[in-house]
Amino acid sequence: MKKVVISGTGLFTPANSITNEELVTAFNGYAELFNADNAKAIADGTVAAIEPSSAAFIEKASGIKSRYVMEKSGILDPAHMTARIAERADDELSLQAEICVKAAHQALDNAGRAAADIDMVVVACSNMQRAYPAMAVEVQEALGIQGFGFDMNVACSSATFGIQTAMAAVQSGQARAVLVLNPEITSGHLNYRDRDSHFIFGDACTAMVIEAEETARSRNQFEILESKLKTQFSNNIRNNFGFMNRFDESGVGKADKLFRQQGRKVFKEVCPMAAAMIKETVERAGLQVADISRFWLHQANLSMNQLIARTLLGRDAEPHEAPVILDTYANTSSAGSIIAFHKHSDDLPSGAKGVICSFGAGYSIGCVVVRKK
Repeated sequence: MKKVVISGTGLFTPANSITNEELVTAFNGYAELFNADNAKAIADGTVAAIEPSSAAFIEKASGIKSRYVMEKSGILDPAHMTARIAERADDELSLQAEICVKAAHQALDNAGRAAADIDMVVVACSNMQRAYPAMAVEVQEALGIQGFGFDMNVACSSATFGIQTAMAAVQSGQARAVLVLNPEITSGHLNYRDRDSHFIFGDACTAMVIEAEETARSRNQFEILESKLKTQFSNNIRNNFGFMNRFDESGVGKADKLFRQQGRKVFKEVCPMAAAMIKETVERAGLQVADISRFWLHQANLSMNQLIARTLLGRDAEPHEAPVILDTYANTSSAGSIIAFHKHSDDLPSGAKGVICSFGAGYSIGCVVVRKK
C-alpha cells in the first residue's frame, strides 16, 4: 500500500480576541436587561431570571481563558450578542473561503507545494456558510487548483474524517496531493445569550497537505500509520438550523437553531469512547500506548482531555504529551486538534509517534496515528 504523509499544515487565526472577562461583562449586561424587561414575569414565576456568569466559572468549567473571533463588537454588545459582518456579493470571495485561502497558502508553503500540485480540495467543518455551491469548489477556484473539491461535515471530527478521505484518495490514485481545510466560524452558531455555552467556541481555520511519501519534499513530514473512524448517533450535541426551518415559522430564530448540548452526558459518554478508540487504533498500527510521544486531542474541554489522557497513560499527562491550545483558542470544533498538531509537532524527533484524535457531535470520533519522518 502506498505510504501517505501530512507534508504541511497551516493556520488562520482571526485578529480579534475576546477574554473571559470581556465576554462576562457583555453577558451580564444582557442578563440585567433581560431581567429588567421581564421583572413582572420573573416575580410571578412564569419566566426564570438569568443568573450572571463569571470568568472564574468559565475557566473552571472549560479551561478556556479567551477565544478568537471574526468580529467582536457585535458579540460584546448586550443588546445584540452576535457578530456584525456584512453579507458579500455573489461575485466576491465568501468569508469562509477567504479564511480557507489564507490557511491554505501557509500549508502549501510548508509543504513546498504549489496549487498545480494539488488535485483535490476537501473543506471539512461543522457549519458551512451556505448550502451551495460547495465551499471547496470556491476555494479551488480562488487558489487556481485543477481537479475537484467537495464539502463534508462530521462536526468536530470533520478534520480526522477529512484526513482519512484524503489518504484514501492518494492511495487509490485519485489525487497526487489533497488539500484538507477546516474553516470554523463557530461564532455563527453559538448562542451568546446562553450562560452554559456562551463561552465555549472560537473561530479559526486549519489546513493540511496530504500526499504520497514518495513525492513529499517538505522539512516536516508525518507518515500516516493508521486511521480509524466511528460514529454513533446521539442527540446530546445538536443544532437544528437548516433550509427547512422556514416550513414552520414558529421555530424560526429559536434557541434550538443554534448550538446546544447536554454537557454532563457528553463528558460521561464520549471520554471512555475516545480513550478506547485511541487504544484500538494505536494497536492496529502495531504499537502500544507507551510508544506514543504526543496526543493532539480535540480541544473542547480541558477536563475531558485530562481524563482521556489519564485513562490511556494511567497517570496525568505531562504538558508536552497532550498539548493544550483551548486556553487561548477555545473550542474551534474540527480545527482544534489540528491547531494543536500545527503548533506542537515541529519539536518531535524523527521516528516519534503521535495520535491526532477528534470527538464531537454525532457522536463522531476519528483517530489518526502518525510517525515523524
